[in-house]
Amino acid sequence: MTRIGRRLRGWTNGMLDLPQDLLHDMPRITLIGNKELYIENHRGVLHFSSELLKLALSKGSLEITGKGLEIRTILGQELAVEGIIGEIRYKEREESS
Repeated sequence: MTRIGRRLRGWTNGMLDLPQDLLHDMPRITLIGNKELYIENHRGVLHFSSELLKLALSKGSLEITGKGLEIRTILGQELAVEGIIGEIRYKEREESS
């Protein structure tokens, strides 16, 4: 990103006070205990089973492991999962030059 682009993004963030997930295209993850998980800003389901859910992100992937996982709702870029959540792993994509 150019220096002007970085300055504009910083100024916009300061003036508008926008959430970081919107500015940097990051996922927003909300975990309620180990039973419910809400994910926003994903790019699609790559794999789903009762023990593994893998989601595409703009800059990598997200892996959720557990038992009895079920996708309760999926609306656009929002997803709700129920079951016993064991682990959440964020894998950033390595950029090649």
